[in-house]
Amino acid sequence: MKAHRPLPRSAFGQGLVLHGLRELPEEVAVALSFNGSTQAVMMATPGDLEDFAVGFALTEGLASPDEIEEIHVEALAQGIDVQIRVGAGAEARLAARRRHMAGPVGCGLCGIDSIDAALRAPCRVAGDLRLTPAQVQQAVAALPGYQALHDTTRAAHCAAFWTPGHGIVAAREDVGRHNALDKLAGALVRADASRDGAVVLTSRVSIDMVQKVTALGAPVLIAVSAPTAAAVDMADAAGLTLIALARPDRFEVFTRPERVLPPDPSKESRDVA
Repeated sequence: MKAHRPLPRSAFGQGLVLHGLRELPEEVAVALSFNGSTQAVMMATPGDLEDFAVGFALTEGLASPDEIEEIHVEALAQGIDVQIRVGAGAEARLAARRRHMAGPVGCGLCGIDSIDAALRAPCRVAGDLRLTPAQVQQAVAALPGYQALHDTTRAAHCAAFWTPGHGIVAAREDVGRHNALDKLAGALVRADASRDGAVVLTSRVSIDMVQKVTALGAPVLIAVSAPTAAAVDMADAAGLTLIALARPDRFEVFTRPERVLPPDPSKESRDVA
């Protein structure tokens, strides 16, 4: 199934009506089933589904990559079933923490059985990564080059991974910001790629995005939009450097600023509102 398709529309503007086609992203129900039991049904872009399965299992604490034995993707009349076979250890955790949700693209916590599960403690992150302000800005400036689906449809999020000396080494898009991040996590795990870099997001940062990034083990998160206050608290507790409101010419650091090297000392530092 393609990630997008043209649909007819009428465009109104400047006293004119133009009839034609607009490319829109596909959004299908994707069931993530572990050992025959559906754990989540997400509305997602129908691509990179093996990455999605591995990333979701990792970032939701359901199974580590070495516990995944097999992934099978089956197209159904009403959607797609991604069947993941996991080992006994993961199966025991799944039985203790069942999660059933039908999540719209804007929601990442729908249907979790308890508040404790939604607010689970993030993984601690560490690492010696240090970035200059110029490198942070380079990571943000490079992101548009990896957003083909967004360029075509104007309706997709992107999650990318940037490392010093290599730039963006992986990127995934989806109509859902959580899905894009899970797909990125799965791609990195399946490629056995280094995690000593920065996750770069086109979206806002909520606590579930922090939980997913820390599960991946990345020490730095860069987002073009703002974080919630709870996300900042969680990132700080996890040791994650959270950079947000990032643009090619400026950004704001909310937690663990020691990973961002100071700018030119000849330039004055001052408080801003």
